Amino acid sequence: MKFFYDTEFLERGPEHPIELISIAVVSEDGREIELANADFDPERATPWLRENVLPHLPPQGSPAWKTREQIAAALRAFVGLETPEWWAYYADYDHVVLCQIFGDMMALPEGWPMFTRDLAQLREACGNPPLPPAVGSEHRALDDARWARALWLSLTGAGGNS
Repeated sequence: MKFFYDTEFLERGPEHPIELISIAVVSEDGREIELANADFDPERATPWLRENVLPHLPPQGSPAWKTREQIAAALRAFVGLETPEWWAYYADYDHVVLCQIFGDMMALPEGWPMFTRDLAQLREACGNPPLPPAVGSEHRALDDARWARALWLSLTGAGGNS
């Protein structure tokens, strides 16, 4: 099963770990999950994050807000017994953030790959066709994950009318 995802995060350079702000996953069959990190302190957000990411997070108090441990459990439950094939657009940082939800790459759930397939690379291999239109709000993890699925469908022609 293919899973398309996006993360929003705070990066403060090599001295600090990347901090998860939110993650969303859209499965190949259209199921969706959006999670926000209750442990993230918005006071640490950069001006860019305050302007472009924080306004698109789920409302405070929504069930989407979870601790990192709860996010890990929710992702395990969402993927279930599937062997996931992860896809993201410019996937490098997303994959690091995904791994850090579980601790590190070695702590990923059994059967989960230690890499994410990159839609930007697939697009380049396909000759850089036009990108599909944006879905919803850019930098809202769920909208970006939906867009990633739409990009994969447009690049592969998979799913017919999906």
